[in-house]
Amino acid sequence: MSFDSSVPRAREIAWAGLLALGLGLCVCFCFSGCHATADEVPRSFSLPVVLGGVTYQPSQLRHGADLYSSYCRPCHGAKGDGQGASAGGLNPPPRDLRLGLFKYAAVAAGQLPTDEDFRRTLLRGLTGTAMRGWDVPDAELGDLIGYLKTFSPRWQTEKPGEPLVPSSDPWIGREAEATRRGELVYHGLAQCAVACHPAYLPREKIREATASLTHMQLTAFRANLFDAVAKPSDYGYAILPPDFTFDRLRTGNSREALYRVIAAGVGGTAMPAWRGVLPEQELWALAYYVQSLAQLRDTPAASRLRESLARAPAR
Repeated sequence: MSFDSSVPRAREIAWAGLLALGLGLCVCFCFSGCHATADEVPRSFSLPVVLGGVTYQPSQLRHGADLYSSYCRPCHGAKGDGQGASAGGLNPPPRDLRLGLFKYAAVAAGQLPTDEDFRRTLLRGLTGTAMRGWDVPDAELGDLIGYLKTFSPRWQTEKPGEPLVPSSDPWIGREAEATRRGELVYHGLAQCAVACHPAYLPREKIREATASLTHMQLTAFRANLFDAVAKPSDYGYAILPPDFTFDRLRTGNSREALYRVIAAGVGGTAMPAWRGVLPEQELWALAYYVQSLAQLRDTPAASRLRESLARAPAR
């Protein structure tokens, strides 16, 4: 991603970055507290606009534009292109709102998110990114969400996807059994480590899991089996799937959040929607297993696991 390298722009970026560090207000998605520069003309609205099947009045969109200008613009930019003054150096970079692509939503991957998905991201934030959660009144959120939709033409012709309603957790009271089952599903049925995520079992155990669940025989493994593999995305850059024992998970470690990501997938990435592909019982088992791995993060047990895998036979 390229940025203006002129001296005035460099000073603007440097000033914005220092202000953000000093005040803790530089965030990836919205709510930064910096105001628009004089050469950026705010967007105006005089007629109602239908976005995602919802009619927004001009007053709502003007209010949303004011909120965006005050809080979102430094990272997402006046055009919603993710190239605001404070965006330089942020990893992952701010979302380009013009694409109409969103990673974490309780709808099938690739579909437009619901307003509830927007609210969850705005209020909770995305762990491990510059997008923190904010305590914003719901009335303010509604107008801001409406304005965010104006950046992408998808909202003019499409409606949000059907909300994913989680099934009842079938493993309540059988947590250890669910985790063991999830380990088998991860390595043997869903085969999450075939090309994306790290494996957390030695090759022999993966062969056994695969044979028991699919009746297939694995004859070869990728060389870097215990590392994640960067995959292309629709965002213009490769994305490295998380190592659950090392990386902080964007939507948190709760089983419900993990189930939602597994079931719905991650929009614009190689992570598919597994709902309808795997039985609900297996989706929940995966959520239990991934949660157990995430709970190892920053513990000696995670280091011991990696060391044991490194010593495992390479065949």
